[in-house]
Amino acid sequence: MKIQSYSFVKSSSKAAECPQNIYPEFAFIGRSNVGKSSLINTLTGSKKLAKISGTPGKTLLINHFIINNNWYLVDLPGFGYAKASKKEKRKIEEIISNYFYNRGHINLTYLLIDSRLKPQNIDIEFMLWLNENNLLFKLIFTKSDKLNKKEIEINPENYLLDLYEKTGIQPEYFISSSKTKLGREAILKDISSEIEN
Repeated sequence: MKIQSYSFVKSSSKAAECPQNIYPEFAFIGRSNVGKSSLINTLTGSKKLAKISGTPGKTLLINHFIINNNWYLVDLPGFGYAKASKKEKRKIEEIISNYFYNRGHINLTYLLIDSRLKPQNIDIEFMLWLNENNLLFKLIFTKSDKLNKKEIEINPENYLLDLYEKTGIQPEYFISSSKTKLGREAILKDISSEIEN
């Protein structure tokens, strides 16, 4: 897929405020500081479409972007920021659950995982929740440029093995780097095939 156009549509605090659901929709979500904004900018070829903050947990709204005038890319709030107050964490959980429960047809959710980490409880719980609610998702392992060649091969395999042993879940996955653009074409191709289906 070639990205020919992209633009910000609107920010919403709940599903009812989101743009009319007339295009295929792809949601991107992950823990705070996982590299979500950087990945979105890499996918679109923009340097500033999604705002990159040095402070995790800054995305507190559902952000819709229209890509090629035929699909929505949705930037969801990052979850699990340790320094966030209980009130802030609860608000983020409410925004996320409201979106998934009430948005209607979401083609696919991409859950971003830091490729340097082992499965974290908060990610596992979220995957189980998506699974229980019949919400399709795939993993994107981010920040692969911070790994050596061997780790790039082994880390995702070990992660998925551990995940399967704990949950029985075997999601499809991509390995990405916003710095080297690794995974960009594969992810865009995946979105393109989902749109065509």
